[in-house]
Amino acid sequence: MTYNVHSLLESYHSEKREIHAEKLHFSGVGDKDVYNITAPFENNGSSIIAGRVEARDTEHSEVVFFIEEAGEWKPAEGLQSFYLQDPFVIRIHGQLVFGGVEIFPHPEKEDALMWRTVFYKGQDVASLKKFAVGPDGMKDIRLVELPDGEVGVFTRPQGEKGGRGKIGFTSIKSLDQLDEKLLTEAPLIKEHFLDEEWGGANEIHILANGWIAGLGHISQFDNQGDRHYYPITFLFNSEKNEITDMEIIAVRDDFPPGEAKRPDLKDVLFSGGLVRLKNGKAEIYVGVSDAEAHKAIIPDPFTKYEN
Repeated sequence: MTYNVHSLLESYHSEKREIHAEKLHFSGVGDKDVYNITAPFENNGSSIIAGRVEARDTEHSEVVFFIEEAGEWKPAEGLQSFYLQDPFVIRIHGQLVFGGVEIFPHPEKEDALMWRTVFYKGQDVASLKKFAVGPDGMKDIRLVELPDGEVGVFTRPQGEKGGRGKIGFTSIKSLDQLDEKLLTEAPLIKEHFLDEEWGGANEIHILANGWIAGLGHISQFDNQGDRHYYPITFLFNSEKNEITDMEIIAVRDDFPPGEAKRPDLKDVLFSGGLVRLKNGKAEIYVGVSDAEAHKAIIPDPFTKYEN
């Protein structure tokens, strides 16, 4: 089934949802912005988040690990930073897997940038070592440990294969098999985004019944060329290679007013991670307008599939 922003927004606005949102506050990074954060994750007994730290007038950023103290997120002492964008984390086969987007000069276009996804693994943040690099031009690659022990790999090719950006999927036995060739050749999932829209997976969850569920985003340009990004969730059936039950779970107006990196990025929510709580609610962590990081308490979007 093909999904589109218009119909997903109509469905979202037709239901009343209780959402409590707030901006997260960061210090220790000067006047730089922190956005496109992960959800909190455990590192040697401490709860930390990774965030994209960047000056307002550049795309050159670093990922810094933050710890919360008295309601403020500060750089965690002794943890390295990485010259990457848009961090993500997951535990697979007992190891912490961390990654982000590396930018570098475009090989053919002067004054332009190219990008690729870089992967690290280790027992904790301090021991992370690079182990794989994705194809040039591919962001939004996400991994998950499947119920049978294999590793699910979600890709996001663009161009001849994926247009503006569609999701692909394959699986591997171990992280050692993750390489550029595998990521390039992973087949696309059956039709899910319109050709004029795009999106990707941001975090994969295995539900209590073993189903594969995704947190991601769907995006479009408007007639003025402004970008609009919306957090989505979906189910993925690996046997049918099919995405179902896609829905938007938040919009920019659900969050407090704030700044934007550029005027065309005002309506951008980039899903960083989702923490499921035990009361039917969930915390979603998002980058907002490429300039801020917020979180919100929302109805758990996956509970209905487990009942």
